Amino acid sequence: MPNVSLLHPRRFSDSRGWFAEVYSEPAFEKLGIVCHFVQDNHALSISPFTLRGLHFQTPPHAQAKLVRCVRGRIFDVAVDVRRNSPSFGQWVGAELSADNGDQLFVPAGFAHGYLTLESNCEVAYKCSAVYAPEHDGGIRWDDPTIGVVWPLPKGIRPQLSAKDEAQPLIADFVSSFDYDGHPLTSLS
Repeated sequence: MPNVSLLHPRRFSDSRGWFAEVYSEPAFEKLGIVCHFVQDNHALSISPFTLRGLHFQTPPHAQAKLVRCVRGRIFDVAVDVRRNSPSFGQWVGAELSADNGDQLFVPAGFAHGYLTLESNCEVAYKCSAVYAPEHDGGIRWDDPTIGVVWPLPKGIRPQLSAKDEAQPLIADFVSSFDYDGHPLTSLS
């Protein structure tokens, strides 16, 4: 499985607007991303500074995700939660927006979350496994061991679900994800 990857789909523009191919299995395979997607999700966050995450599904229903922001702007994050990984607990993040069209590929074995940076953000993402509530898991968004630097204005606390408020710290998490030999690398 490839690493977390920031993708920049090419846009073809003219006087009408633009067109972009956001997913093509053969094109992704050329990038080393071999993943069969089986579910598409679409979320609306009305308030700015809504935080969703950090989520994952455990094996045998682990999910890889291909995430994009179709309206507004988000700060999207992936955290390595693979046992024995030299980058366990490390994170990468990128701004995804309707304007930049960037996408983040998040392989299985990484917790995923995002913070909305403006009102009425819509996020669409593909998943490689269907939702399996009995395999649903997560890590605290503000775990000091991980230290995600969320772009929150001073004094602002994100809007969270009760579930996300109660997620465990990474120190209390026993991972069922295996390290595949590829440590987390910075996004390009």
